[in-house]
Amino acid sequence: MASLIFVTGGVVSSLGKGLSAAALAAILESRGLKVTLVKLDPYINVDPGTMSPFQHGEVYVTDDGAETDLDLGHYERFVRQPTRQLNNATTGRIYSEVIAKERRGDYLGATIQVIPHITNEIKDWIERAAEGFDVAMIEIGGTVGDIESLPFLEAIRQLGVEYGDKALFMHLTLVPYLRAAKEKKTKPTQHSVKELRSIGIQPDVLLCRCEMDLTEDERAKIALFTNVPKKAVITALDAKNSIYDIPMMLEAEDLDDIVIERLGLQDKVTGPADLSDWEGVVDRLVNTQHEVTVAMVGKYVDHADAYKSLTEAITHGGLRQRIKVNIVYYESEDFADGDMAPLENVDAILVPGGFGERGFEGKVNAIRYARENGIPYLGICYGMQAAAVEFARNVCGLQGANTTENEPGTPHPVIGLITEWRDASGRIETRDEDSDLGGTMRLGGQECRLQEGSLSRALYGKEIIRERHRHRYEFNNHYREIFKQHGMVLAGLSMDETLVEIIEIADHPWFVGCQFHPEFTSTPRDGHPLFTGFIEAALRVQQGELPEGVAQL
Repeated sequence: MASLIFVTGGVVSSLGKGLSAAALAAILESRGLKVTLVKLDPYINVDPGTMSPFQHGEVYVTDDGAETDLDLGHYERFVRQPTRQLNNATTGRIYSEVIAKERRGDYLGATIQVIPHITNEIKDWIERAAEGFDVAMIEIGGTVGDIESLPFLEAIRQLGVEYGDKALFMHLTLVPYLRAAKEKKTKPTQHSVKELRSIGIQPDVLLCRCEMDLTEDERAKIALFTNVPKKAVITALDAKNSIYDIPMMLEAEDLDDIVIERLGLQDKVTGPADLSDWEGVVDRLVNTQHEVTVAMVGKYVDHADAYKSLTEAITHGGLRQRIKVNIVYYESEDFADGDMAPLENVDAILVPGGFGERGFEGKVNAIRYARENGIPYLGICYGMQAAAVEFARNVCGLQGANTTENEPGTPHPVIGLITEWRDASGRIETRDEDSDLGGTMRLGGQECRLQEGSLSRALYGKEIIRERHRHRYEFNNHYREIFKQHGMVLAGLSMDETLVEIIEIADHPWFVGCQFHPEFTSTPRDGHPLFTGFIEAALRVQQGELPEGVAQL
């Protein structure tokens, strides 16, 4: 049976529950424990797939095709264990499961209530997700006191009783610093714990987010008023260099020892924490030798979380060669008039995914600028589709070419709605114009065959790759031959060769568009071939020659 660590937050949101949980998981994993992480979100949506990026941020996709919260991206970047459908559940998903059971008659005519039926479903979900692991970390979205999260909090309270010494509660709170008074204030933390205790949960560990270290007196005061041992009152400062500092910061506070002792896991650990990988990541981030500027031309750039995995992956791309990457964000609508002056001094251009007509022509113009000026270009999902449209119009001479998503009556639908495809399990999936928006995309990890002699094949170093998808529209096979005749390389195809997955331009320094989302499989320790190649190409073009120490790709 897995030990359970429940992670809650109080006072305010955005304290970093997901990052803290992921960092602790990384430490425990380095000590030989098999760890998984689960995010429970209190909103009614079944999943975040139909939510606005401006409100929710990024939708992270697991290999098995779940549209999930962006915290799962943090989980996969910090631990080796991949996430899956069971690693994220929303209130909407839980209620839909219970209602489906009620409709089938599974409850034998019982009156369905929050307690016990909803809470039992939550508990069952957690236990299924935890099966086969030494430790499962369960992050509860929102803050203590929110009415929306009460069923989740009640469920973990019950599990705390049932699991006894095999359950631990970790609570993140804010210890604000009042500059006018030149004092740190512990009262918000006291009240947050009071709120938690009022629903029957006593925290075992407090992670106190603050701008400066807690003094011994302050730790003692917090311990006294919260009934938490003083050694378990942890100072959680802002990371100095990067989020990848956090494992070292928490380990320095002996958080892993506290957790292992409290859960009785001493016999399962293989030794002390080995965080050399993370120390190496931070060293390469801080001690850089080169610098490049990447323009990201997107639709949701005003919301930092909308491209969370992507910004991290771009950073990862520079780590191997100690390249500092400056990301400059541009709203794609600003390029609709054809004024490309802001892009004159960038070293590379990336167009990310997105949906809908807004800003599309600006993306097309940015891609044309990259193609005509020999600037390294990486297009992801919608960025690949926009590259295909640009190439069709301006190289192949197909006037009016477009995606049917934006112009159903386009004379040259180089991108169209796929109506049938085979998923990772071999099952035939179908959709049409009337299909629901939620859960009807090509989702999850799928294999792709790379063409011999292509740039992508050289970057990946193998013929068959597996990447994750999230989209409805695909390259129209009717246009394959005319694209090839004009210099486009169809570098990657689905295993049955029915879907174009990667496009390249042969006579360009570095031009790649991929239908999948490589940012979902990029990690700070391992990087990702496409992002590493992209950033190294930016440096080569910037310097006009192959600089010493940069790998020839």
